[in-house]
Amino acid sequence: MIRMCRNIHTLFNYEPPATKEEVRASALQYVRKVSGFNKPSQANEDAFAHAVDDVAAASQRLLAELVTSASPKNRQVEAERARARAVKRFAAA
Repeated sequence: MIRMCRNIHTLFNYEPPATKEEVRASALQYVRKVSGFNKPSQANEDAFAHAVDDVAAASQRLLAELVTSASPKNRQVEAERARARAVKRFAAA
């Protein structure tokens, strides 16, 4: 089973909508995961930054074009549910 990086969160269909900063942070996490670099060397800095810009732009475009008939999720409610799941998961360990 292929798992997505835990630091990359779903950004679609939330109220309020994802900010540019949230989209960029997710793009940064994605590029870090794909490249294996937390902070690139000077030799790779430009390629890394360009990749983050490209992924952020593609993500913004995707979020703008997606449609759903489902009502938007509340960020605070979903965050609380995630915290409750984490407490349950790590308490059992």
